Amino acid sequence: MRLATIIPKDGSNPLPVVESPKGGWIQLSSLLTQSRTGFAEHLQDFLTGITLRTEDLKRRATEWSGPRVVSAEKLLSPVPRPPAFRDFYAFEQHVKTARAKRGLAMVPAWYDIPVFYFSNHNSLVGDDAAVHAPAGSNELDYELELGVVIGRTGRDISVEQAWSYVAGFTIINDLSARDLQRAEMSVGLGPAKGKDFATAVGPYLVTIDEFSDVIQEQTLSLDMRACVNGRELSRGNVSALYHSIPRLIAQASQGADLFPGDLIGSGTVGTGCILELGPENTGGWLKPGDVVELEIERLGILRTRIVERNDGTPPKP
Repeated sequence: MRLATIIPKDGSNPLPVVESPKGGWIQLSSLLTQSRTGFAEHLQDFLTGITLRTEDLKRRATEWSGPRVVSAEKLLSPVPRPPAFRDFYAFEQHVKTARAKRGLAMVPAWYDIPVFYFSNHNSLVGDDAAVHAPAGSNELDYELELGVVIGRTGRDISVEQAWSYVAGFTIINDLSARDLQRAEMSVGLGPAKGKDFATAVGPYLVTIDEFSDVIQEQTLSLDMRACVNGRELSRGNVSALYHSIPRLIAQASQGADLFPGDLIGSGTVGTGCILELGPENTGGWLKPGDVVELEIERLGILRTRIVERNDGTPPKP
């Protein structure tokens, strides 16, 4: 089942929707019951009920005979402003290669601790967004990641229970200004300004029930690839994660609450960025006019258009 946040063709306010089996989209606030404070306005407001009663929502969508949104003007990030965005660093191939390019060996503690940083949850953009490099950067990069969206509140979640807290999956393009990132991380903190200008997420949130046949214990198996201007540069599989998704959730929730809509990034898959591949092998860093397409099996294609910087204005959603 595909969920999204759309701007309808009539240009009205963003709507959280579920895909209709008959085509188009059904507004979630029409399909489901009211929240305690009236009709819920954001996708995360519905996620606990959806996560606990997915089959009921699918039945309602199948039986729905009310109005539908036939097409969308724009797909925003499925959860446009998540309560938090934690991005992990969990694919060994990426970590090893990226560190080796900086002349660094692997840190032994990486194998013991799934580490993450908090990224900017207020700078998410959706499918087909126009994005530019931040001021002062000439080394814009993509990063191919799986996004995990939390469906219900939890704290100190065990590895064994972690899957039951997942609403579903999406695609993340963790856009990175490598020159800014390199400078700030030399201080021993970050990434910060090298990352927080824009992160593309989408195009949909696909509920976890759609993946039961490709989840084996802690392992999820989905092919991943990235293309720039139609040329494939990156290919991998979610199953290559050294730290599994349940381990990431357990780590994120240790001594801290996770909330519906929280976004967790897997980190970059091996070969999943220009930094790893080398700009000399990819045609250089991303530049205006480039189109990046990230694809993960069953999740669709997330498209990002690179444009000229316009006096530091924020990217259009």
